[in-house]
Amino acid sequence: MSAIRGARERARTEITAAIKDEARAQLAAEGAARLSLRAVARELGMVSSALYRYFPSRDELLTALIVDAYDAIGEAAEKAARDTTVRPDTSSAAAWTAVACAVREWALAHPHEYALIHGSPVPGYVAPQDTVGPASRVGLVLIGLVRDAHLHEGVTTPPLSAALRPEAVRMAAELAPDLPPANAAALVIAWAQLFGLVSFELFGQFKGVVRDREALFRQAADGLAHSVGLTAPGGWQGEFPGE
Repeated sequence: MSAIRGARERARTEITAAIKDEARAQLAAEGAARLSLRAVARELGMVSSALYRYFPSRDELLTALIVDAYDAIGEAAEKAARDTTVRPDTSSAAAWTAVACAVREWALAHPHEYALIHGSPVPGYVAPQDTVGPASRVGLVLIGLVRDAHLHEGVTTPPLSAALRPEAVRMAAELAPDLPPANAAALVIAWAQLFGLVSFELFGQFKGVVRDREALFRQAADGLAHSVGLTAPGGWQGEFPGE
């Protein structure tokens, strides 16, 4: 009996993967707003009623694709952090840049999945609570890098306006209670700027403006590391535009 159950579970896993793969193909061809369970079923040679046993609605299929995308970009960021922080000669600033570059590389390799999670909202779709944890993975990696630096090597304190201080205190308490409020606020700003840079490149805003986009991105990622309080050994080694 257990062998039969195992075979059924494997079959379900394979069919679920096939449904997601075809749905991703539809995302690339038609966009998320036009994703159709009937079209997915037709391409797979399934009747719609059979597909509904795996995903009862379009929104549930969208949620599965969104969670997969967040998990994949999160795994890329986590791997970059692990690969760099295990080397004793790597600074926290260098690890930050490695993580940022991993995020960019994943986005460039998976543009339609990136657009699903960081592009225009899908009309009529409301993301459930299930997406919150996966969506937090990249941010948690960045927080972890600054937290580790704060505990072991020290971080600089970014400027913080009096107007922002109450909000910074709240963000620190909720997101990174062991970091100074100024660093917590700087992290949120850097997180937004990181994905803004990736989105500008991926969605074409740099066309006709930036040719060497990797060099620009690395320069910006180094600057973001500095902005959250991370420094390379011996102090900040980069230069900001205009300096």
